[in-house]
Amino acid sequence: MNAAPERRRELLDVAAEVFAAHGYNATTVRRIADEAGMLAGSLYYHFDSKESMLDEILSAFLNELWAGYDAVLAAGLGPRETVEALVTESFREIDRHRAAVAIYQKESPHLAGQPRFGYLDASRRRFEELWTGTLERGVAAGVFRADLDTGLAYRFLRDTVWVAASWYRPDGRYGPEEIARQFLSMVLDGIAVGPGPTSPGTAGPGTAGTPSPRPR
Repeated sequence: MNAAPERRRELLDVAAEVFAAHGYNATTVRRIADEAGMLAGSLYYHFDSKESMLDEILSAFLNELWAGYDAVLAAGLGPRETVEALVTESFREIDRHRAAVAIYQKESPHLAGQPRFGYLDASRRRFEELWTGTLERGVAAGVFRADLDTGLAYRFLRDTVWVAASWYRPDGRYGPEEIARQFLSMVLDGIAVGPGPTSPGTAGPGTAGTPSPRPR
Protein backbone atom coordinates (compact mmCIF):
# COMPACT_ATOMS: atom_id res chain seq x y z
CA MET A 1 0.00 0.00 0.00
CA ASN A 2 1.32 3.45 -0.92
CA ALA A 3 1.87 5.93 1.88
CA ALA A 4 -0.10 9.17 1.85
CA PRO A 5 1.81 11.82 -0.10
CA GLU A 6 1.50 14.29 2.78
CA ARG A 7 3.12 11.92 5.24
CA ARG A 8 5.92 11.11 2.82
CA ARG A 9 6.56 14.81 2.37
CA GLU A 10 6.69 15.32 6.14
CA LEU A 11 9.16 12.48 6.57
CA LEU A 12 11.35 13.73 3.73
CA ASP A 13 11.39 17.19 5.33
CA VAL A 14 12.55 15.64 8.60
CA ALA A 15 15.18 13.54 6.84
CA ALA A 16 16.45 16.57 4.92
CA GLU A 17 16.97 18.52 8.13
CA VAL A 18 18.82 15.60 9.73
CA PHE A 19 21.02 14.99 6.66
CA ALA A 20 21.82 18.72 6.46
CA ALA A 21 22.69 18.97 10.14
CA HIS A 22 24.67 15.74 10.60
CA GLY A 23 25.75 14.61 7.13
CA TYR A 24 24.43 11.71 5.10
CA ASN A 25 26.98 9.11 6.21
CA ALA A 26 26.57 9.91 9.90
CA THR A 27 22.78 9.74 9.75
CA THR A 28 21.01 6.48 10.49
CA VAL A 29 17.46 5.45 9.70
CA ARG A 30 16.90 5.21 13.45
CA ARG A 31 17.92 8.84 13.91
CA ILE A 32 15.51 9.98 11.23
CA ALA A 33 12.74 7.90 12.77
CA ASP A 34 13.47 9.33 16.22
CA GLU A 35 13.23 12.86 14.86
CA ALA A 36 9.98 11.95 13.16
CA GLY A 37 8.60 10.42 16.37
CA MET A 38 8.22 6.90 15.03
CA LEU A 39 9.91 3.50 15.18
CA ALA A 40 12.71 2.80 12.73
CA GLY A 41 10.82 -0.20 11.37
CA SER A 42 7.83 2.00 10.61
CA LEU A 43 9.96 4.27 8.45
CA TYR A 44 10.62 1.34 6.10
CA TYR A 45 6.91 1.26 5.39
CA HIS A 46 7.42 4.56 3.56
CA PHE A 47 10.98 4.20 2.18
CA ASP A 48 13.20 1.20 1.50
CA SER A 49 16.42 2.95 2.57
CA LYS A 50 17.94 6.25 3.60
CA GLU A 51 19.51 6.34 0.13
CA SER A 52 16.03 6.41 -1.38
CA MET A 53 15.12 9.29 0.89
CA LEU A 54 18.20 11.25 -0.11
CA ASP A 55 17.57 10.56 -3.80
CA GLU A 56 14.00 11.82 -3.54
CA ILE A 57 15.08 14.94 -1.61
CA LEU A 58 17.76 15.93 -4.11
CA SER A 59 15.87 15.06 -7.29
CA ALA A 60 12.77 16.98 -6.12
CA PHE A 61 14.87 20.05 -5.40
CA LEU A 62 16.73 19.92 -8.72
CA ASN A 63 13.59 19.25 -10.75
CA GLU A 64 11.90 22.29 -9.24
CA LEU A 65 15.01 24.43 -9.64
CA TRP A 66 15.35 23.55 -13.32
CA ALA A 67 11.66 24.18 -13.93
CA GLY A 68 12.23 27.69 -12.60
CA TYR A 69 15.41 28.19 -14.60
CA ASP A 70 13.77 26.92 -17.80
CA ALA A 71 10.93 29.42 -17.29
CA VAL A 72 13.53 32.20 -17.02
CA LEU A 73 15.21 31.09 -20.24
CA ALA A 74 11.87 30.81 -22.05
CA ALA A 75 11.16 34.47 -21.23
CA GLY A 76 13.81 35.59 -23.72
CA LEU A 77 15.34 38.21 -21.43
CA GLY A 78 18.55 40.12 -22.03
CA PRO A 79 21.72 38.80 -20.37
CA ARG A 80 21.64 41.12 -17.34
CA GLU A 81 17.94 40.49 -16.79
CA THR A 82 18.56 36.75 -17.15
CA VAL A 83 21.24 36.85 -14.45
CA GLU A 84 18.88 38.83 -12.20
CA ALA A 85 16.05 36.36 -12.76
CA LEU A 86 18.27 33.30 -12.24
CA VAL A 87 19.66 34.69 -8.99
CA THR A 88 16.16 35.54 -7.76
CA GLU A 89 14.92 32.05 -8.63
CA SER A 90 17.91 30.54 -6.83
CA PHE A 91 17.10 32.41 -3.62
CA ARG A 92 13.47 31.35 -3.90
CA GLU A 93 14.62 27.73 -4.10
CA ILE A 94 16.80 28.23 -1.03
CA ASP A 95 13.68 29.53 0.73
CA ARG A 96 11.69 26.45 -0.31
CA HIS A 97 14.42 23.81 0.00
CA ARG A 98 17.06 25.19 2.36
CA ALA A 99 18.00 21.79 3.80
CA ALA A 100 18.13 20.16 0.35
CA VAL A 101 20.45 22.91 -0.90
CA ALA A 102 22.73 22.40 2.10
CA ILE A 103 22.82 18.65 1.41
CA TYR A 104 23.54 19.27 -2.27
CA GLN A 105 26.44 21.53 -1.34
CA LYS A 106 27.97 19.08 1.13
CA GLU A 107 27.27 15.71 -0.42
CA SER A 108 27.39 16.18 -4.21
CA PRO A 109 31.16 15.74 -4.65
CA HIS A 110 31.18 12.13 -3.43
CA LEU A 111 27.60 11.19 -4.37
CA ALA A 112 28.05 12.15 -8.02
CA GLY A 113 30.33 9.14 -8.55
CA GLN A 114 27.55 6.71 -7.63
CA PRO A 115 25.34 5.45 -10.48
CA ARG A 116 22.13 6.33 -8.66
CA PHE A 117 23.23 9.95 -8.27
CA GLY A 118 24.81 10.44 -11.69
CA TYR A 119 22.26 13.18 -12.38
CA LEU A 120 24.09 15.41 -9.88
CA ASP A 121 27.13 15.68 -12.14
CA ALA A 122 24.93 16.17 -15.19
CA SER A 123 23.12 18.97 -13.39
CA ARG A 124 26.42 20.57 -12.36
CA ARG A 125 27.58 20.66 -15.97
CA ARG A 126 24.26 22.10 -17.05
CA PHE A 127 24.54 24.81 -14.37
CA GLU A 128 27.94 25.83 -15.64
CA GLU A 129 26.85 25.93 -19.28
CA LEU A 130 23.80 28.03 -18.43
CA TRP A 131 25.59 30.57 -16.26
CA THR A 132 28.75 30.94 -18.33
CA GLY A 133 26.68 31.09 -21.51
CA THR A 134 24.58 33.93 -20.09
CA LEU A 135 27.68 35.80 -18.93
CA GLU A 136 29.38 35.34 -22.30
CA ARG A 137 26.26 36.63 -24.01
CA GLY A 138 26.42 39.69 -21.78
CA VAL A 139 30.07 40.29 -22.62
CA ALA A 140 29.35 39.98 -26.35
CA ALA A 141 26.43 42.42 -26.05
CA GLY A 142 28.53 44.96 -24.17
CA VAL A 143 26.42 44.60 -21.03
CA PHE A 144 29.23 43.10 -18.96
CA ARG A 145 32.88 44.13 -19.03
CA ALA A 146 34.94 42.93 -21.96
CA ASP A 147 37.66 41.69 -19.60
CA LEU A 148 35.26 39.65 -17.46
CA ASP A 149 36.52 36.12 -16.81
CA THR A 150 33.18 34.35 -17.20
CA GLY A 151 34.40 31.11 -15.61
CA LEU A 152 35.55 32.95 -12.51
CA ALA A 153 32.38 35.04 -12.43
CA TYR A 154 30.28 31.88 -12.65
CA ARG A 155 32.09 30.31 -9.69
CA PHE A 156 31.71 33.50 -7.68
CA LEU A 157 27.98 33.73 -8.39
CA ARG A 158 27.43 30.03 -7.75
CA ASP A 159 29.28 29.94 -4.46
CA THR A 160 28.00 33.20 -3.04
CA VAL A 161 24.38 32.39 -3.89
CA TRP A 162 24.22 28.81 -2.68
CA VAL A 163 26.22 29.35 0.50
CA ALA A 164 23.20 31.34 1.67
CA ALA A 165 21.59 28.00 2.55
CA SER A 166 23.92 27.88 5.56
CA TRP A 167 22.50 31.07 7.09
CA TYR A 168 19.13 31.77 5.44
CA ARG A 169 16.05 31.37 7.62
CA PRO A 170 12.47 31.68 6.31
CA ASP A 171 11.51 33.80 9.32
CA GLY A 172 14.49 36.12 8.95
CA ARG A 173 14.52 39.85 8.29
CA TYR A 174 14.39 39.54 4.50
CA GLY A 175 12.51 37.26 2.15
CA PRO A 176 14.20 35.64 -0.85
CA GLU A 177 13.28 38.40 -3.32
CA GLU A 178 14.73 41.16 -1.14
CA ILE A 179 17.90 39.17 -0.47
CA ALA A 180 18.25 38.62 -4.22
CA ARG A 181 17.76 42.35 -4.86
CA GLN A 182 20.42 43.29 -2.31
CA PHE A 183 22.79 40.64 -3.64
CA LEU A 184 22.34 41.76 -7.23
CA SER A 185 22.86 45.43 -6.39
CA MET A 186 26.26 44.50 -4.94
CA VAL A 187 27.35 42.01 -7.57
CA LEU A 188 26.21 43.67 -10.77
CA ASP A 189 27.82 46.98 -9.94
CA GLY A 190 31.05 45.04 -10.05
CA ILE A 191 30.52 43.41 -13.47
CA ALA A 192 28.22 45.83 -15.32
CA VAL A 193 29.71 48.21 -17.85
CA GLY A 194 30.77 51.49 -16.26
CA PRO A 195 33.59 54.05 -16.19
CA GLY A 196 36.91 52.23 -16.58
CA PRO A 197 40.07 52.83 -14.58
CA THR A 198 41.87 56.08 -15.17
CA SER A 199 44.65 55.71 -17.72
CA PRO A 200 48.27 56.22 -16.59
CA GLY A 201 49.32 59.85 -16.35
CA THR A 202 45.75 61.13 -16.18
CA ALA A 203 44.75 63.10 -13.14
CA GLY A 204 42.39 61.13 -10.99
CA PRO A 205 42.04 59.49 -7.58
CA GLY A 206 45.14 57.52 -6.74
CA THR A 207 47.09 58.44 -9.92
CA ALA A 208 50.35 60.27 -10.30
CA GLY A 209 48.57 63.34 -11.68
CA THR A 210 46.96 64.39 -8.44
CA PRO A 211 47.54 62.62 -5.15
CA SER A 212 44.42 61.41 -3.39
CA PRO A 213 43.66 63.21 -0.14
CA ARG A 214 44.46 61.20 2.94
CA PRO A 215 41.49 60.13 5.00
CA ARG A 216 41.02 62.03 8.25
